[in-house]
Amino acid sequence: MKLCMIGTGYVGLVSGVCFSDLGNDVICVDNNKKKVNSLKQGSIPIYEPGLEELVLKNYKNKRLKFSTQLNESVNKSDIIFICVGTPTKKNGSAADLSQIYNVAKEIGNSINKYKIIVTKSTVPVTTGDLIEKILKKKNKNNQFSVVSNPEFLREGEAVRDFIFPDRIVVGSNDKKSNKILKTLYSPLISKGAQYLNTSRRGAELIKYASNAFLATKITFINELANLCEKIDIDIEDISIGMGLDKRIGGRFLRAGPAYGGSCFPKDTKAIINTANKFRTDLSVVKSVVKSNEKRSGLLHNRIYKLLNNNLKKKKICFLGVTFKANTDDMRDSASLTMIPALINKGAIIKYYDPTGFKNEFKKYKNVSFCNSIDTAILNSDLIIIHTEWNDFKSINFKKILKKKRPIIFDMRNIYSASKIKEQGFKYIGIGR
Repeated sequence: MKLCMIGTGYVGLVSGVCFSDLGNDVICVDNNKKKVNSLKQGSIPIYEPGLEELVLKNYKNKRLKFSTQLNESVNKSDIIFICVGTPTKKNGSAADLSQIYNVAKEIGNSINKYKIIVTKSTVPVTTGDLIEKILKKKNKNNQFSVVSNPEFLREGEAVRDFIFPDRIVVGSNDKKSNKILKTLYSPLISKGAQYLNTSRRGAELIKYASNAFLATKITFINELANLCEKIDIDIEDISIGMGLDKRIGGRFLRAGPAYGGSCFPKDTKAIINTANKFRTDLSVVKSVVKSNEKRSGLLHNRIYKLLNNNLKKKKICFLGVTFKANTDDMRDSASLTMIPALINKGAIIKYYDPTGFKNEFKKYKNVSFCNSIDTAILNSDLIIIHTEWNDFKSINFKKILKKKRPIIFDMRNIYSASKIKEQGFKYIGIGR
C-alpha cells in the first residue's frame, strides 16, 4: 500500500519505517527541512534502539522516502497518517491541537481521490469529528474516511512494540476503511496481534484511558513506597506479590521518581480536561496528577536529609537524566526539577547519561556533563541512580572509588541493599 506519515517524531518515524519494512511504500513528511535532509543521509534525530538499521535498509530499498512536500505526498498516497505533536497548551491542561487542524486543512486541499485519513497522534475524544468537518468544507463529495488508530509505542521499545503489538485499535465509522486497515495490519495480526474495531470516539478514548491507568499504577506504587519506608517493608516484595495476581500484573509496579516522558504528564491532564467539558469528575486521575507533581518534592527532601540539610558545595552525581532508560527524551523528566532545586541549595552537580550532553542543563553554572561513569562518580558526596540504564546495573563502586565512600541513593532499586552496604557504602533505595 502507499502510505504517507505526516510528522517524523517518535510515532511518525517509527510507524513509517516499520510499515515500509512490511513491504509498503511510505513517504515520511515533515516541515523541518534540516530534519528531512538529515534523515535522507541516514542520521536519526531520536535515540531508539533498532530504528537506524531499519531506516537505512528501507531507504536503500526505496520503500521509504522523506519529503517536505505535504500536498504532493498526500496526492501519491492512499492512506494518510497524522502523527504530529499534541502537547499541553501553555498555562493550561488541554491538548494543543493546532498542528492537527493545520495538517487537516492542508490534506483537504490535496485530496484527489478516495483517501483514508488516520489520526495516530494522541487526540481528545471528538477530534476525529472536527477533522471530518474541516475536510468536508474542501471535499463536498466526501472522498475520504477519517479513522482513529492510536499508537501504543513505548520509547526505547518502540520498534519491538510496533512489530509485536498487544493490540491494534482501529476506530472507524464505516466498513470500507476498516477493511483496508485490517489488510494493512494483516502481517501483524497473523503473528498474534489482537485487532479491535471500534467507533472513532471509542478508539480516541482507549488511548487516553490506557495512559491514565498506567500512570495510576506508577503513582499507586510510589505512594505505597512512601508507606513502606515508614514501616520497614521492602516495596519490591509488595510489587512482586501484587504483580503475581494476573488481574493486576507486575508491569508498571516499579517504585521510583515521578513519571515523565512525552505521554503520561500531558495525557492525564488532557483526559481530565475532556471529562470537565462533559461534566464528569475523574477524581482518581486528578489525584494521580496531584500526587505525581508532589513526588519530586518528596525526593528533594530525602536528599536534603541524607546530606544533613546542608547542600552547600556538596558534590552530587546523577547517573542518567532522561525520564527512562533506552531513550534520549528529557520531556518531563524528574531530573529537570530535581537538579535546579539542588543547585539552588548550593549543590554542585555532575551527570552522566548514555545519550550524552543535555542542552536543558546548559544554562546552569554548577552542572557539568561527564563522558564516563567513572568520572561522574569520582569525588562525589552523593550518587543518585536516576535512570535504570543497563550501564548502571553492574558498577564496581568499591574499585572505582577506592577510599571514598559516598552515599548511594538508588531511585530505581537496581542494586541489592545488603551487597552495597557490605562494601562500606551507605545505601538508600525507594520504599526500602
